[in-house]
This record gives sequence, structure tokens and C-alpha cells, in this order.
Amino acid sequence: MLLRVRSAVGHLVAGLGPGAGAQPPAEPRRGGGGAGTGGGGGSSGGAAALFCRPAFLQLTPEELRRADDHTGRAVQSPRDGRRRLPWSTGYAEVINAGKSQHNEDQACCEVVFVERRPSPRGRPPSGDGSGELDGGRKGFYFHYWALFDGHAGSGAAVMASKRLHLHICEQLRDLVDILQDPSPPPICLQHDTRAGAAELSRAPLTEDNGEVPSDALPRFHLEKAVSHESLVIGAIENAFKHMDDQIEQERASQSISGGCCALAAVYLMGKFYVANAGDSRAIIIRNGEIIPMSREFTPETERQRLQFLAFLRPELLGKEFTHLEFPRRIQPKELGKKMLYRDQNMNGWAYKKIEEDDLKFPLIYGEGKKARVMATIGVTRGLGDHDLKVFSSNIHIKPFLSCFPEVRVYDLTQYEHCPDDVLVLGTDGLWDVTNDEEVASVVMEVLTSYEPNDPCRYTMVAQELVVRSRGVLKERGWRLPNDRLGSGDDISVFVIPLGGPGNYT
Repeated sequence: MLLRVRSAVGHLVAGLGPGAGAQPPAEPRRGGGGAGTGGGGGSSGGAAALFCRPAFLQLTPEELRRADDHTGRAVQSPRDGRRRLPWSTGYAEVINAGKSQHNEDQACCEVVFVERRPSPRGRPPSGDGSGELDGGRKGFYFHYWALFDGHAGSGAAVMASKRLHLHICEQLRDLVDILQDPSPPPICLQHDTRAGAAELSRAPLTEDNGEVPSDALPRFHLEKAVSHESLVIGAIENAFKHMDDQIEQERASQSISGGCCALAAVYLMGKFYVANAGDSRAIIIRNGEIIPMSREFTPETERQRLQFLAFLRPELLGKEFTHLEFPRRIQPKELGKKMLYRDQNMNGWAYKKIEEDDLKFPLIYGEGKKARVMATIGVTRGLGDHDLKVFSSNIHIKPFLSCFPEVRVYDLTQYEHCPDDVLVLGTDGLWDVTNDEEVASVVMEVLTSYEPNDPCRYTMVAQELVVRSRGVLKERGWRLPNDRLGSGDDISVFVIPLGGPGNYT
């Protein structure tokens, strides 16, 4: 009871009025169309478009105005009066304290149907009926959650929130039969994917097409064993690349500004696939244990990759930067002296004689949250940023930024989960002021205050995480209970129960 009162008071102080509800789609998204159609709702992804929030919040104009208020910073989340998110998911968000005009975070929560790609030969589907859904169409569903933390504008984040799940769906369409076949995936697809995976892997080459059976050829190499899990990982990785390509192609016509970090979770066939490109993070809390499901990609964590690229392609530095790292800027009077440095192949430090080229600005400068690539950007993976250049120069930074995510897998079938086991996704506004242990403590504290079958419990966890990271407005800004500065950034949080969607979705 005390926790509920404290949460209500926190919302009241922030000026929280009647909130918006969540409205999942009336039916799962269909994956039959191309990745350029459909989307998560809201307005266009262009910078000139009207300010918008995730479509599942269903904000009224008045609620949208309140959500855009930097002074009150009202927490927005699904409400009981409207249909809840799939999988009993909890969600909450709050705008920044004034660092940008609008909330540059975006979110998406979908249930997507992946339909098998039609056969080019028009062959009818097999008669076994496995995986056939929706009136005979063959395919499978996946659940999808994603957070996009925009920078230098919300255009890329808005577009990615509408399109990334469709790109993932498109990549999975070729795998419908393969993923539903327990036999190992075929190494080479000799026919269309409507044929069973086992049939494709066993189909011999015949003399009719001028080739001899494969078992008659001497084998001088080994074939790698490829798992179904790795096929899904590859599909997600390719989807991120196609999403980045689409932003590049349409950035002018759609007025897409800036870039975004992307954190996505896909539940498919008993496993969670968590893909991260940027500095948002995800953790699993299971029976009090914390399991990291992502890591941040910053100039510090990817120092060696960035330095190695600059070493191989020095022309990318524009004769203005050096790929070497030094503890501080070098003064001209220190030429000829020996100073500590670190190269792309080094984890430790060593001394080198300072030369003229070492006076250039370092590729990576600063430390911690202040570390920057080319003194410009503090994240090294994400989507967009195709027009990003070093200030007052023509040096492009995009070659150093990767759009490929790191994908980690969690197999739900390997463990027994209780209603208090959750997956938490959060943008950096949460993690900048709250560590993993503090998040786990809040999760357990809130969940124990609600009955296991209470459909609001995961939304309340998300709200409490946002409120505690934001803090309370005082004379000296937003402050946490220990009087430390609260997060002045946009904060977005998903809380997903690992025990399953329950009976109240």
C-alpha cells in the first residue's frame, strides 16, 4: 500500500493527468507485404511531420500536449480503460527536461504473422498441414518489442519504429519451412524454399543437368553445422541493414533527420532474440538473478574496431585526426618527447616518441559518457546518421558507425519461470542514473505489491522505473531521493513477463 501511495504522489508531483491507454492491433500484423508498407502508426517519419508518440498509446490531442510538456514531464503508459499491450507487457515513457524540442524516443510493440513466400512455380503447399494458419496460409507468428532513441531529430527513430519489424518479417519469410523442420538447415538452396528443408539438403545432383551425384565427388572440406537459431540471428542482422539502407534512400524525400539507437526483442519459437545497436540496454531478472542481454556500443567499448578501421583507411580521417589514443591532447612543445599511447591492437598502454602527425585531434576523445567519435557523436552503432559530418568540415562520420546489432538469445524452454521473472528494455535515459541492481530491486519491490494475476503489475513496474529515474522537480532541477541529479533525457521502458502472456491479454 505504501508503494502505491508513493507512486501516486510521484505522478501527481509531475503533473500526471488522465493517461492514455494502449491499443494493440485488432489482429496480428501480416508479413505478406513488402517492408515498405504498413507500420506502427503515428505520423510520417519526416522531420517536418507533426510530433507523434507510439500509436499503441492512443493519445488524445490533450494527452499529446501533456506528453510534450518539459516542465511537468508527465509519465505516459497504457491505462486500464483501453486494451492492453500483447503479452501483458508494461510500458512507460517520459519526455526529456528540455534537451530537445520533443521526445525523440520511439517505441513499437507488435504481433507479426510471417507468411511463407509464394512459390515462383505456383506449386500448391504440402498436405501435411504443419504451420498452416489463417485459412490455409502457412507461416508463424512472432512477438516484437523495440525502443528507438533518436538524436539530432526524431525522423530516423519514427521511421524505424514503423518499419523495422516489417524488415524482420521479410527476412524470415524465406525461412518459414526451414525453421519448422527439425532437420538441420540446408547448406545450399537448390530449389525454392517451398520444398522441405530435409528434401533440399538430400536432393542429389543428377546427370540430367550435366552434374554427377554429390556423394560421388571426393570431399576435401568440412561443412559447418548451422543451427536454426543462427538463421534467425542472421535474419535480424540483415533486417537492421535493410532498415538503415531504407533510411538512406528515403532521407531526402521523407525529410528524415538524424539517427537513432535501436533495441529490439523478438520472441519466436520459444526463444527471445534481443538485438541492440546503440547505448540502450536490456536485462533479464529471473528469481532475483540479473542476466545482461545487451551491452552498450560507445567510442570506449568499440575503440579497437574504430581505430583499426582508421588504420586501414586513413583517408576517412580527412588529415584532421589521428587514430592513436593518448591520455590527453598533445602540446606542440612536447614534440620529440615520449608519451603514453594506445594503438588499435593494444589493450594496455606504452610509450612512443611524439611526431608531427600525433598533434592531430584523436579519433576518440574523452571518457565515459563524454567520449566522442571525432568530437561529435557518443554512440557507435545505430540507424541513420548518413549526413552526419564533423563540425565545419566535409568529413563524414557514418563510415565509423555500424548499423549491425549484437544479438543475444535466451531460451525460455530451458527454465521454469514465475510471474515475477521479467525482461526489461530501457533507453539510456534509464541506465544513465540507474544500475542493474537498482532496476532489479524496483522490479521485485513493485511486483510483490500486486497479485500475480493482476494485469496492471507490469505497467506499474515500468512507471515506477521511469519515475525513479526521472526524479522529482525541485529548485535545483530534477532530483533523485539521494539528491543526485535525475535523468534529464527521454526515458522509455518495456517490462515483459517471461512467464508468458497470461490469460488477460
